[in-house]
Amino acid sequence: MTTLLIRDEDLSTGKAIQEFSLDFLTEHITVRELIRSRVYQEVNDFNLRGSKGEFRGIIASANSERTATGYRMKTSRSIDWKEQFVLATQAFEQGRVLILVNDQQMQSLDEEITVAAQTVVTFVKLVLLVGG
Repeated sequence: MTTLLIRDEDLSTGKAIQEFSLDFLTEHITVRELIRSRVYQEVNDFNLRGSKGEFRGIIASANSERTATGYRMKTSRSIDWKEQFVLATQAFEQGRVLILVNDQQMQSLDEEITVAAQTVVTFVKLVLLVGG
């Protein structure tokens, strides 16, 4: 088993918002598999807490509103990881979420990543400017 360090980074400051680890059974994964594993883990963690508190996912749930550090659910219900996975892959494909592996930007969901102890994956959410 190999572990990846995952960082969510604030584009304006360049600082990490949160860091956590994801374990993989193989040494080679695609960007799609990375997103799937990340989304599954963050949704599962949230749902195990009984859908309480903030959801700190890479992408907002349809039933949430943005806060300073994540998303607050408007109602207390579980999040469907498959729906979140679809939203996250769409955000990546539309350029609203950047994924950097060892500071190299990933371009495609099918791009391969070598999972190694020193590999750092950074997710950056881009925020659209109002009126621009």
